[in-house]
Amino acid sequence: METTEQKILAKLKKAGRGKVFFPDYFAGIASSDSIRKSLELLTTKGEIIRVARGIYCYPKIDEELGLGVLYPSVDEIVGAIAKRDHMKVVPTGVHAQNLLGLSTQVPMNFVYLTNGWSRQITVLNNITVKLKQTALKNLEFNSQLAMLITFALKDIGKDNVTEEQLTRISQLLHNEQQSVVEKDLTLMPVWIRKIVKAAYGQE
Repeated sequence: METTEQKILAKLKKAGRGKVFFPDYFAGIASSDSIRKSLELLTTKGEIIRVARGIYCYPKIDEELGLGVLYPSVDEIVGAIAKRDHMKVVPTGVHAQNLLGLSTQVPMNFVYLTNGWSRQITVLNNITVKLKQTALKNLEFNSQLAMLITFALKDIGKDNVTEEQLTRISQLLHNEQQSVVEKDLTLMPVWIRKIVKAAYGQE
């Protein structure tokens, strides 16, 4: 007869390494108390890792370079939370700029806008993640890239955007379908809309 630990591992192996998950992913396998204890044991044994309170990962293992356990990124962890809570999220601040190549500054704290409720969590031992509530209409972009550019530019500020950043934005947008981005123009402040249109050679 399979133990709860074995059942959990079997389900994780089927899902594949790299999966970020929560205890309720195993609902129906055993009681919540048995699942919690089994996750603690599997963490102690090194089969899974705990990336935040109540959040775990069945990690990828790098054998080629000998790096060992590969931890998930903050974006992967937040993405799993968003999927569980049926909410949208978008990186903002320095993190958004960094993702787009508009800044080389490495964020110490990660801020995401969400249509879910505001909260702050600590992940990967010491990284602070802030989820800040905003209206759903602010996140209803068709293009994830256009949304990321919008919130990155809002953080930089109209009078602080450099020529290098404008060039980078133009490069990024030319890899995105123009017709999709144009659907999102009404969601952007006028000054950001002008930057996006200029990248496509429009006035």
